[in-house]
Amino acid sequence: MDDTNPPAARTLDHWISGARVSGTSSRTSPVFDPATGQTTAMVPLASKDEVDAAVKTAVAAASDWRHSSLSRRAAVLFAFRELLHARTDELAAIVTSEHGKVLSDAAGEIARGLENVEFATGIPQLLKGGFSEQASAGVDVYSLRQPLGVVAGITPFNFPVMVPLWMCANAIACGNAFILKPSEKDPSAALFLAELWKEAGLPDGVFTVVHGDKEAVDTILDHEDIAAVSFVGSTPVARYIYERGTANGKRVQALGGAKNHALVLPDADIDLAADAIVSAAYGAAGERCMALSVAVAVGDVADDLVSAIQERLPSLRVGPGAEPGTDMGPLITREHRDRVAGYIGAGAEAGAKVVVDGREQAVPEGGFFLGMTLLDEVTPQMTVYTDEIFGPVLSVVRVATFDEGLALINANQYANGTAIFTRDGGAARKFKSEVQVGMVGVNVPIPVPVAYYSFGGWKDSLFGDTHMYGPEGVSFYTRGKVVTERWPDPATSSVDLGFPRTR
Repeated sequence: MDDTNPPAARTLDHWISGARVSGTSSRTSPVFDPATGQTTAMVPLASKDEVDAAVKTAVAAASDWRHSSLSRRAAVLFAFRELLHARTDELAAIVTSEHGKVLSDAAGEIARGLENVEFATGIPQLLKGGFSEQASAGVDVYSLRQPLGVVAGITPFNFPVMVPLWMCANAIACGNAFILKPSEKDPSAALFLAELWKEAGLPDGVFTVVHGDKEAVDTILDHEDIAAVSFVGSTPVARYIYERGTANGKRVQALGGAKNHALVLPDADIDLAADAIVSAAYGAAGERCMALSVAVAVGDVADDLVSAIQERLPSLRVGPGAEPGTDMGPLITREHRDRVAGYIGAGAEAGAKVVVDGREQAVPEGGFFLGMTLLDEVTPQMTVYTDEIFGPVLSVVRVATFDEGLALINANQYANGTAIFTRDGGAARKFKSEVQVGMVGVNVPIPVPVAYYSFGGWKDSLFGDTHMYGPEGVSFYTRGKVVTERWPDPATSSVDLGFPRTR
């Protein structure tokens, strides 16, 4: 297989001031089709000077956009929503070609991103402040929220449309200019979004795309004209983003890794639980921060659960995401595929029972494919349990009681999402109350909140005190201001050095 840059590979651009702009740094990175292993594009990696130039145009655009009416912003959001909806199939094909996920999954990602755009169209209502007439004699007090200026989003490869829409929809609706630094592994979707924003009537410079690696990221984190940074990715990088960004006085929300558990009680509907766990563990080849990677089987449910999961796997087809009938596509790169395969071997060596070995499954040649793996009798000391694998590997941990399972989940360093499968309302209520995880599903395997709530975990899954999108997203991209106002009769004015009182 040839990984060199073939003649057909195109060179991508940045998007600055409403137009495609060629990179000038001379540094590039290959973009692969994970289904074939071939290089399909070269993406420019921005230098510090290129990021500075992009920020300069965003600053100029932000100064005008912040004064735009709420009605105008809503109109642009509505137009963008309609364009995105109409061109979902085209965008899904772009996502599949660079990420590898199946087309239906790519379309689902776009649909969930659309929810955030639809939420943001309500910005006239979302930015309504409070008003108190006659708070004191002749004094009125009211609150309002104002945009920060220029904000940035650094997004991961696994959701090249949905995660940017988590950020930019609210940021732009709130009156900010937004700079997107997408993953260099699948950057074309970001440029497609940029073109839709322009077609929707967004002024040039309000939405910017700058491709890059650590040099671009560090420039964003250090830049004095960028007020806030949103990030989704691994925990080590999230911690770095948060610490460097906040050290430079920025507002930062950095979402990190996950190790999501499904607690399966003896009274659970085994077929329902197995369907849900298989879907959540292996969808998108496990490359989801909300994937269920651990099934915690309580008591004597374990054997039946493992058997039910195992019997579902042979019917699932691994292949190119664009081909009809494919259930799971490839992983994002060869290096990542090899890393995930290494975890399977490490689990077996540590004593886990390999019920289904994805390394032995027949998969297409040439791409970055790996079959679905099911490991039983996993213990909390094994690396397949402690580490975020981010691949199609499901571990089953056996515990004796509900309390033991709950304690296991609460002891984990990650606390992004979790789920419980049961028919017992009391057990579900106790779980919801006591589990130390940010997003909880009851018989729901991937409890990603709808757009009018907010997304985020606890512990090492979130750095910062604000969750992403929804009401907390509006708060993150604005600053509160309170105005106290009086129009006194000049005849009553006098000097008073005492602290003002409201009575």
